[in-house]
Amino acid sequence: MNYKNGRDVLPPSLLMELQKYIQGDLIYIPKPKEQRAHWGEVSGTRKMLAERNKEIYKCYSNGESVAELERKFHLSGESIRKIIVKAR
Repeated sequence: MNYKNGRDVLPPSLLMELQKYIQGDLIYIPKPKEQRAHWGEVSGTRKMLAERNKEIYKCYSNGESVAELERKFHLSGESIRKIIVKAR
């Protein structure tokens, strides 16, 4: 998120209107809902976790136990089981 001075980006009439409500403070103006990225899309985390989960399911399908997967992926047994159930 970048800081921008209102004088540089807003028309004077809009700046004066905003100053009736807030002065000297930072204000966050969110993107419209249709332009917002979903969690993890920008950073690549969503894709990375999807690939990790595919790998977990593949290893499980190839005979590795939940206990082995816990150690290999540093996750709890419950998390491993949830990933396996979702992948089916």
